[in-house]
Amino acid sequence: MAFYSDDYVSNFVRSGAAAISELMTHGFIESDAVTADRLKPTIGETCQTAGKPPHIIMVHDESSFDITAVPGIRVPPDYRRHFESFDGRIRSFTVEGAGGPSWYTEYNVLAGLSARSFGRFAYFVTQIAAGRVERGLPRRLALCGYRTYTLYSWPGAFLGARSFHKSTGVEYFIDAKDMGTVGLEPDRFFYDQALRVFERERSKDPLFVFVILAANHFPWGYRYRPELTPQWRDLGNQPKIDEYLRRQAMSARDYAEFLDRLKWEFPGDAFLLVRYGDHQPEFAMDIIDPAPDEAEIVRRMETFDPRYLTTYYAIDAVNFVPIDVSSALDRLDAAYLPLVVLEAAGVRLDPSFTEQKRILQRCRGVFYPCAGGSEARRFNRLLIDAGLIKGL
Repeated sequence: MAFYSDDYVSNFVRSGAAAISELMTHGFIESDAVTADRLKPTIGETCQTAGKPPHIIMVHDESSFDITAVPGIRVPPDYRRHFESFDGRIRSFTVEGAGGPSWYTEYNVLAGLSARSFGRFAYFVTQIAAGRVERGLPRRLALCGYRTYTLYSWPGAFLGARSFHKSTGVEYFIDAKDMGTVGLEPDRFFYDQALRVFERERSKDPLFVFVILAANHFPWGYRYRPELTPQWRDLGNQPKIDEYLRRQAMSARDYAEFLDRLKWEFPGDAFLLVRYGDHQPEFAMDIIDPAPDEAEIVRRMETFDPRYLTTYYAIDAVNFVPIDVSSALDRLDAAYLPLVVLEAAGVRLDPSFTEQKRILQRCRGVFYPCAGGSEARRFNRLLIDAGLIKGL
């Protein structure tokens, strides 16, 4: 579940033979063998809302977390404002990987499920889930009249991303090659791409646009695009941390400009925006608690120490007031984010999300670890029985 000192600390802690045995015995995904419960059928179900629902923009904020969680770090004035939601609250987000595996969080926020359910196979979660896991936020939105897009900042073949996104209901997958990227592009590049999508689709159906950013990706040992921050002055932290903070400042500026352009260019449209940090930067493992040696840090990774798995999520709106944020808890596991998005947008929940809301309420925002994994195993079985997970 983590990258540490350039080595992957994988769940494959036993032999390949043991992995094959687990596959033959339990399959790829953990689930109850049987359950007496069933999800309600969706035949005849409608998604009608009062008026046109808002466009939804989900922003995958690469390697971003509130670094003030680490004592002694000097940050710019108003640094924490970037992590605030429309209501002024700062919310914590619990992800399932540390130091690099963005695709774990992609699986969480698109499928609304846990990568940890795949055990030692979690590293390959998007490749395994492609064509097999059909439950997801984009699919629900598509059934409710949305046109669904992903703007992917890497090649679409990376770990089966294109196939996985389409399995969860993404209709239009636009990758780095399609957008004509040149290396790591600043956030404004991808926001400009999103604005072009909205311009092309003006006055049509509501849109869901999943925007994956790239500028704050490692390494932080060099000055990325220094001409974009001519007024920047380092703050006296370690050089890598100051570079990280400079890139976060660029992200905050580009996002604020994006909001302004949505207001100015689309005054008659409503927008719901949900941002999240996909994981902490890899160097966070060394500064959160500098005392342990590498072996102890690895042990903490393997026990899913929340200090290394906490980022942020934030809810914003343009020309719109979020409908229901009761599920937007101050601390939330990543698998619940689709539920938060649907309720905030006022989109009716389908039976699977209705059931997942009951789990959220019982488990107080915890998903996979709740009740020793029994809630997640039961839920996976419900989805298998409903035909939303196949062949796993």
